[in-house]
Amino acid sequence: MSHATPVQKWTSGKKTYQETFVTKKVSIVLRPETHRSSPATMDVKERILGKAADLFLRYGIRSITMDEIAAQLGISKKTIYQFFTDKDDMVSAVIDREIHKNEEECVQFRQQAENAVHQIFMAQDSVEEMLKYTNPLMLYDLEKHHPRAYQRLKEFKYQFLYKILIDNLQWGMEEGLYRGGMDKDVVVKARIENAFLVFNPDVFPHSRYKVAEVAYELAIMFLHGVASDKGRTLIEKYTIERNKKLSHEQKV
Repeated sequence: MSHATPVQKWTSGKKTYQETFVTKKVSIVLRPETHRSSPATMDVKERILGKAADLFLRYGIRSITMDEIAAQLGISKKTIYQFFTDKDDMVSAVIDREIHKNEEECVQFRQQAENAVHQIFMAQDSVEEMLKYTNPLMLYDLEKHHPRAYQRLKEFKYQFLYKILIDNLQWGMEEGLYRGGMDKDVVVKARIENAFLVFNPDVFPHSRYKVAEVAYELAIMFLHGVASDKGRTLIEKYTIERNKKLSHEQKV
């Protein structure tokens, strides 16, 4: 495990939050007088989105107000409303931003992976890192209170992720790492639903399960379900490498 990250507590109303140095990277005083079309102003918008994304991921969407985002940034709500009409508009912008980042990562994993099995391990490492700092209630908040942003997430799941996983299955089958004869459409849709199951508190109560650990187990289950004997050898190889890396991080 890496060194503990220093934290700074801040209070807004009756809520007390902890701000890590990771969060603080985007916590600066912004200048609202910058013209909207200028690069500097667009940087202001990106900083607001960065802060909002961090707070939404850590504490859930519903519990974070526009006042609290403004307080964290050291700006007024008026500055925020220069870029976003309301909280729902901001949430949609945050989701678009996070989806874009995820799409870029997925493309990089495909380009950098040694093989189809390795691609899944690379993606899973990224997912687990994100889940360490994600409040499981965020997805519930999104579905219940922000339907436009939730629809965007569904499009990401069933269009972009669907294509990425179809490509992964085809790659693995061509390399002989995945078994042949499977219905790729069924397998991919099952994997997508399976991956988001970690956020369901009825199935995996958050008081009993660690979301990142559940996500890993589900990913490994998927891999074993599609892998050939040759593919299972690679699963074992990458699992050993992963465990060594985790063991080293815990000792640091």
